[in-house]
Amino acid sequence: MASADDADGPLKGREMAAHTQARIEDLVELQALCSRYMLYTSQLVQDRWLDVFTPDGEYNAFGTPYTLDRFPALLEAAPRGQFIGNMPVVEFDGDRATGKQHFIFVDQATHDMRLGWYNDEYVRTPDGWRIHRRSTTFMRRHGGADSGRQHDPLSKGSG
Repeated sequence: MASADDADGPLKGREMAAHTQARIEDLVELQALCSRYMLYTSQLVQDRWLDVFTPDGEYNAFGTPYTLDRFPALLEAAPRGQFIGNMPVVEFDGDRATGKQHFIFVDQATHDMRLGWYNDEYVRTPDGWRIHRRSTTFMRRHGGADSGRQHDPLSKGSG
């Protein structure tokens, strides 16, 4: 004769399997999201930022926060090159998550490299996961890490 515990066991197992499947789908979607960011940045795609960021999204570069309306100019001011990144490491909290994604940027003209990682905040939207905030930390030759020399690449006279 089956006990009440036996009846609950398979249900809990199915719920766990569904939760695991949903988490895998979330991770795959976030990995694709971060890959789109690198593709758009490397290939200078100007008009697809809402595919990656929330409308109130923010990117922090060199200690300066930028909203989406400033992204085209920021992208134009950046050196040309290739971003290569790993799959982000993600911590979930319901429809929000945080993550870190290491990257290498290779300058197209000189082949110099920049090493670093992104610190991200993600939000699940009706259109899927999006980056709400992304900030850059650079790995330095001296062994330290920082956000870079604070400056605004869009302001005149910055360098």
